Amino acid sequence: MDLTVVIVNYRVKYLLEQTLRSVEQAMQGMTGEIIVVDNLSGDDSIAFSREHHPQVTYIENQENVGFARANNQAIMQARGEYTLILNPDTIITPQCLQEGIAWMKSHPKCGAIGARMMDGNGVFLPESKRSFPTPWVSFCKIFGLSKLFPRSRWFAKYHLRYLSDLEPQHIDILSGAYMLCRTQLLQQLGGFDEDFFMYGEDIDLSYRIVKAGYENWFLPTPMIHYKGESTHKDSIRYVRIFYDAMLIFYRKHFPQFSVIFYPIIKLGVLVRAGLSIAKRLLKRLFTIKTRSVRETLPWVIISDDAAAVASKCDIREFKTEIPATGCYNVLIDDGCRTCAQVVDYIRQHSDYEHIAFHIFAHRHGIIISPKMSQ
Repeated sequence: MDLTVVIVNYRVKYLLEQTLRSVEQAMQGMTGEIIVVDNLSGDDSIAFSREHHPQVTYIENQENVGFARANNQAIMQARGEYTLILNPDTIITPQCLQEGIAWMKSHPKCGAIGARMMDGNGVFLPESKRSFPTPWVSFCKIFGLSKLFPRSRWFAKYHLRYLSDLEPQHIDILSGAYMLCRTQLLQQLGGFDEDFFMYGEDIDLSYRIVKAGYENWFLPTPMIHYKGESTHKDSIRYVRIFYDAMLIFYRKHFPQFSVIFYPIIKLGVLVRAGLSIAKRLLKRLFTIKTRSVRETLPWVIISDDAAAVASKCDIREFKTEIPATGCYNVLIDDGCRTCAQVVDYIRQHSDYEHIAFHIFAHRHGIIISPKMSQ
């Protein structure tokens, strides 16, 4: 078997269905399996997916066991030569799999590969390629030096912004949203460390892959990752969980820095939490409650039957091509385009200013947007 695809789901029914559709298209011509692990979503995610994707293997947990443990449930039974760890809010293409596997075969020391992730509007996501969070790298991230000097090889190592995202790069850390790994290596390493409930487990696994004598690579193959829209990175909860994960990582791999670095991490948590509280207070004080700009934008519908799509979505006025100027909602009908064509269309038009992309899920008659949570 060529490939096992592992997806952990939690309350993203329609995004998961879109991901499964893209995976099935991408795997055409390959032998493989898809395993979805549901972390007690509490909705009809699995029943819905099973109806439309009956060939997928489903594992339904009776509690939310976290990202690491849920992935491991599938990793340890994976039968493919390669295993793809994939988020349920992604759209991949055949190119992602074909180029990744070809790279693995021609680079025997390559243990895992990441792709060029874009958000729902085609903007490159910097977490596609990262450096190991050494004490200095982490210090620069926690206290904002990496943002102040985004192209500096000294201050901006965390996201490696000084390396081109249009060429293959030998990097340190891959994102758990898309990790194509050698299954045998992944199983030998025991998969993800289950001490990490959420965040940090991909950093830890990437580090252990390198310690085992292998390399991690970034390939510039485009894909879409809606980037966990239900997670608000300004929230105090996110700050606490993220930096707690960093403490676990340092206790495990850099115990010699514990006396010096733990207080810095704790200070970073307090600083970030304080900024989060201040930002929320300012937003409440000075934000006027109006409809969002995107809700008021006119529509462009990209479809072979734009009128039918407009009728189903209750859109009264629309264009069928993106004008050279102006702000628009762009709705792409996936009934007349493959997932690869959708990704490519968004990538080609990502330089347009004030364009908000959405996908019309033709099978279900709904609009899938970057901000939807399910």
